[in-house]
Amino acid sequence: MFAFALGLLALRYLPALPSVGWLFAMLVVALMLLPFRTYWLAFFLLGLSWACLSAQWALDDRLRPTLDGQTRWLEGRVVGLPQQTGSGVRFELADSRSRHARLPKRIQVSWHGGPPVRSGERWRLAVTLKRPSGLLNFHGFDREAWLLAQRIGATGSVKDGVRLTPARNAWRDNVRQRLLAVDAQGREAAVAALVLGDGSGLAPQDWRVLQATGTVHLLVISGQHIGLLSGLIYGLIAGMARYGCWPRTLPWLPWACGLAFAAALGYGLLAGFGVPVQRACVMVGLVLLWRLRFRHLGVWWPLLLALNGVLVLEPLASLQAGFWLSFAAVAVLVLAFSGRLGAWSFWHVWTRPQWLIAIGLLPILLVLGLPISLSAPLANLFAVPWISLVVLPLALLGTALLPVPWLGEGLLWLAGGALDGLFKGLELLAGQVPAWVPGEVPLGYWLISLLGAVLLLLPKGVPFRLLGWPMLLLAVFPPREPVPHGQVDVVQLDVGQGQALILRTRNHTLLYDAGPRLGMADMGAQVVLPALKKLGVGQLDLMLLSHADADHAGGAAAVARGLAIRRVVGGETEGLPAFLGTQPCVSGERWEWDGVVFELWQWPDAIEGNAKSCVLQVQASGERLLLTGDIDRAAERALLASPLAVPTDWLQAPHHGSRSSSSWPFVQRLSPTSVLISRGRGNGFGHPHRQVIERYQALGSRIYDSAEQGAVRLRLGAFAPPVVARSQRRFWREALPSGPVVGEPR
Repeated sequence: MFAFALGLLALRYLPALPSVGWLFAMLVVALMLLPFRTYWLAFFLLGLSWACLSAQWALDDRLRPTLDGQTRWLEGRVVGLPQQTGSGVRFELADSRSRHARLPKRIQVSWHGGPPVRSGERWRLAVTLKRPSGLLNFHGFDREAWLLAQRIGATGSVKDGVRLTPARNAWRDNVRQRLLAVDAQGREAAVAALVLGDGSGLAPQDWRVLQATGTVHLLVISGQHIGLLSGLIYGLIAGMARYGCWPRTLPWLPWACGLAFAAALGYGLLAGFGVPVQRACVMVGLVLLWRLRFRHLGVWWPLLLALNGVLVLEPLASLQAGFWLSFAAVAVLVLAFSGRLGAWSFWHVWTRPQWLIAIGLLPILLVLGLPISLSAPLANLFAVPWISLVVLPLALLGTALLPVPWLGEGLLWLAGGALDGLFKGLELLAGQVPAWVPGEVPLGYWLISLLGAVLLLLPKGVPFRLLGWPMLLLAVFPPREPVPHGQVDVVQLDVGQGQALILRTRNHTLLYDAGPRLGMADMGAQVVLPALKKLGVGQLDLMLLSHADADHAGGAAAVARGLAIRRVVGGETEGLPAFLGTQPCVSGERWEWDGVVFELWQWPDAIEGNAKSCVLQVQASGERLLLTGDIDRAAERALLASPLAVPTDWLQAPHHGSRSSSSWPFVQRLSPTSVLISRGRGNGFGHPHRQVIERYQALGSRIYDSAEQGAVRLRLGAFAPPVVARSQRRFWREALPSGPVVGEPR
């Protein structure tokens, strides 16, 4: 079973899937090894073969490249729970079909300003289809992997639609609508999340509080909720049998085990059967089965069986962070509670698991690139019993009794009040102790920290156990290689249709533009700020905002709230938040950091908008970088008369490669060796324009496009080739294109 699990998990780390011939060969070898009792290798190959075959089916179900960007009429049935966004609704379609094209089985669409959509309805929609994709940054969230794990073969935006049939068998959606309609003291969305596992209604502020305090698992249904409900049902029947309240004609033990497992399955069905719920149901079923047969249950075998069960049903579950956190948390508790001599006191049983989970999950959170809550042990110390013993029973009982006038609504009102009090306490704690975003940790140091965490989880008296502390701290304070004197570490982040670049010298950090903000999507908070902290940046010496457009300066406020900034300079001071204290861009301002020269320029005749972009030139050991913002052709002509109009090694294409910029005289004078383009894939502006790309190609310039290659990292002053995020091969990522994919001429 262990070898089979390793084979299933190996899928996560494959750079490419084996061909059909290799899959067939692996299966044949595995079957040939079974008679020779070489079970480890045989079952490893069986697990790997099944995982690869399942992943290939998911890849084959993706939208065909020829349909990418096309608008098609299609019909489909709404599945799952539609999620209300800031300005519309996002939902998934199953059994989709179009008259002239084969579509993936599952499609996720967004409808800006669309009407209410209910689960189970059937719609005819005009959808602009896109292949699964997402922002790709170093150590950032991989949306492409997440979509594949959900077996979503395409995404799209709805242009128009008509409802064909009303909702059918949409009982989960009906329950959600009923929960959102009751008075739960302003916490209706939180009650729905606790009962149904649907957190789409929670406000962004609530999510930030939960993440900062490490209590997300309490509002997203986990194994704890399943186990608690099963235990309550089993304990209730056992107590009734003990005091003579259970019918003597019915054997209490089979009924207790059966009803407890039925309760676990019912709650899992209500929650949508996510990975943590699947794992919990399997383990609860095993515990009850062994209890029914009066056998002692080992501690590791049920966990291993649950791991295999989840991966056999869905091998792509290993692509999700929740899978690793769920099983790792249970493994930590099993390791901490098993093999102990003597019983722990009530105080130890209550407090020690929180600290042990914090230690055990630290290496997992580091390798997944997730924020680490420093207040989680304290927050969970009170939140876990409060949710388990007060809020959850009230919420479930209130939901079950909603048909009874006043009673169900009254219980949900109490549950909402209890949740509101908990949120207020967690908000105070999050304000005092925010989440910590660790920096990059080399693989060797991470392995040592993992071994240190395992040592600390072992019982007292184990030799060298205390050595786990310095080993664990290697991940917290890893040695960092400084940027050499006279060089600059430059990272162009993938922020979609916008721009953000991080420039670090040996002792200073500059941020050029802060990414876009559109509605609830703030790239400053979601991409730029985490990237800065991952790089170990404690404060910014300068945030330079080329101009005030939302795609360049929208994320500035989020960055300023999360990081200390010594100085802010902008091409436009109007339109920027007043608290930033933005200073105007001054042409000719020049300074030196650690042997690297920086110089600003702005067109003096510009009135507003793109033409007022503040241009930055960076010179490091003879290698030049020019960041131009969104200057247009008129500003480019003015720049040609400035000292910055010299041959340049790296050029940020003005205005994302728009036709209104990158004029031939400008491009010819600068003759860039390499060009950086930051833009969103399939953007509606047609960036970059085909003629602009042809100009750069005519000069032999290498083009690095964030929409195709993700984030780009280079060392200015070293004259070395850059590293692009998509070069880190994963089987779910498309190979790097042979050339840039450009938009249609506009």
